[in-house]
Amino acid sequence: MMGMDGGRRLFEQDVIKPKNLSATLGRFGQYFRHYWFGGTVALVLIFIATWTQVVSPDYIGQAIDCYLFPRDPASCWYATIDLNATVETKLAGLGGLVLILTAFYIAGSVLNGLAFYAMSWTGQNVLRNMRYDLFRHLQRLSLGYYAENEAGNIMSRVTNDTDTIQQAFSFALLNVIGGVLLIVWIMIKMLENNVPYALLSLTVAPVMLIATFYFSNQARKAFRKSRQEMGSVNADLQESIAGVREVQAFNREEESIDNFRRTNAANRDANIRAATFTSALTPTLEALGYVAIAIVVIVGGLSVLRNEPLLGTTVISLGTVFAFLQYVQRFNQPIQQIAVLWTNVQSAIAGGERIFNLLDTVPEIVDKPNAIEMPQINGKVEFVDVHAEYKEGEPVLRGVNFTAEPGQTIAIVGPTGAGKTTIINLLPRFYDVTGGSVRIDGIDVRDVKAQSLRTQIGLVLQDSFLFSDTVMNNIRYGRQEATDEEVIAAAKLSSADSFIERLPEGYQTILGERGSGLSQGQRQLISIARAALLSPRILILDEATSSVDTRTERLIQKAFETLLEGRTSFVIAHRLSTIRNADQVLMLRAGEIIERGTHNELLAQKGAYYDLYMSQFRREEEAEPASANGSVDLKTQLQPGGS
Repeated sequence: MMGMDGGRRLFEQDVIKPKNLSATLGRFGQYFRHYWFGGTVALVLIFIATWTQVVSPDYIGQAIDCYLFPRDPASCWYATIDLNATVETKLAGLGGLVLILTAFYIAGSVLNGLAFYAMSWTGQNVLRNMRYDLFRHLQRLSLGYYAENEAGNIMSRVTNDTDTIQQAFSFALLNVIGGVLLIVWIMIKMLENNVPYALLSLTVAPVMLIATFYFSNQARKAFRKSRQEMGSVNADLQESIAGVREVQAFNREEESIDNFRRTNAANRDANIRAATFTSALTPTLEALGYVAIAIVVIVGGLSVLRNEPLLGTTVISLGTVFAFLQYVQRFNQPIQQIAVLWTNVQSAIAGGERIFNLLDTVPEIVDKPNAIEMPQINGKVEFVDVHAEYKEGEPVLRGVNFTAEPGQTIAIVGPTGAGKTTIINLLPRFYDVTGGSVRIDGIDVRDVKAQSLRTQIGLVLQDSFLFSDTVMNNIRYGRQEATDEEVIAAAKLSSADSFIERLPEGYQTILGERGSGLSQGQRQLISIARAALLSPRILILDEATSSVDTRTERLIQKAFETLLEGRTSFVIAHRLSTIRNADQVLMLRAGEIIERGTHNELLAQKGAYYDLYMSQFRREEEAEPASANGSVDLKTQLQPGGS
């Protein structure tokens, strides 16, 4: 088991230490290969669209050299031209070139649109699978992971990080690919036309590339930090909203606002840093682009005006100068575009690394390769020299030994931090022991499949969680195949039927978040009905009656009389009525069982349990006649079990 500090260290490494870029892209490739057809179509379309942009400058050069300022008929590959041709003939040829250029521009726009659609279709399917894998993995992670990582930060990976990837897949990635293709193709065309002129025109390209790599690398780091800080903002927001009642009850609004201000400011600073590198890159590349244009105009213009060859080659024509101006502009434009969009791609890569890091997190609780299905449980439970710890070197349980026979009720008492909740968490194998073993019917719980074990164990917690669904589906949650009649029978068993029938839509009433609109006692009764419907062989009650009133507790206790019959039950309670009727009471302190026996036996020993009874339980016992056999909450030492 890993403690909180260990989880934080892993998270910091995820942010500070970058993963291998090629490995991350390879992971993306594994998702894309299932939709190779859409990606291939997008690439083919963008290839053709780029071709229309590459060949257009040649036709512009032909328009100038062959029709507007004709000088060498041999250079006119578009059509045979006579230097003495009439104006009408030249206009007709020029009109044909204009139509061709118009067709190229229209075709390029249409093909780009179709490529965008194909890439978006591919990207959305990839993201659907990625989100599914991520959510499925989250359902399989052990409870220890959620104890060490804030829910808001986890949600950020499913929402913000995938949104960033979506933006890159649907627009940025396609434009980056098209931009790279255009740059390479234009360089080839320029070198084919005039090598010296091309080399002079491209002298600023290395400077552009250096600036692009530097600024994009810094932007990637900044976006990675931004993703981390956004996770912190979500975590603070989720915690503040979920605990708003406590915040207001303890007058901590200002402190909560101040904490959010700090995390929000950290997120702002990270985004400003990322924006700084992004905004600095664009004017830098624009300035270098103007330098490249100046080189083309000055060098080419001098060659044309002086009618002199350039570096021993042929004299440059005015059409070639205009063509190279088009080349350089089209060369510079994708560099600037790539620089801006590449930061989005880098941000998506950073988000992908966080997602893959989560997907690579190995659950602490996994089935053995040879794990068997748990047979029908009879109910004998044995803790054999059990040791457990959440953080290495800080034991929670130390050599716990006890046996629960089938049908027995085991009450676990002790102060906060004694290890009560840890014992019940080991039974359904939410955590594993670090020493010894937990056995059910003689079988080590680590040797069976967790799912087959947990389907036979019922759990009723102090803070029952209800989903935003109908009452019927909330009770049916643990047994989806149950009929409506079985659900209603379970509700009647738990005494929940009476208040459910008074709800606006009865069993079809949709509950709010976490069962809002119901009292704590009503939520608890629904939780008990859920456990009753499951009909488990082992039942765990963790403070199941600690937050209800005396009348509701009597209803719950009445339901327990039937529910506990014939089942092995483990009860963490601070109600004397439950402890007094238990077959065995375990008194814990600092992770060890210091006393065990029935209620009366432990009182006779006049040890730690006797002291606890005299200080707290006795007042409850004396109050029972006055409250019609009710019970009184204990509010001091005996609180929900420690972990």
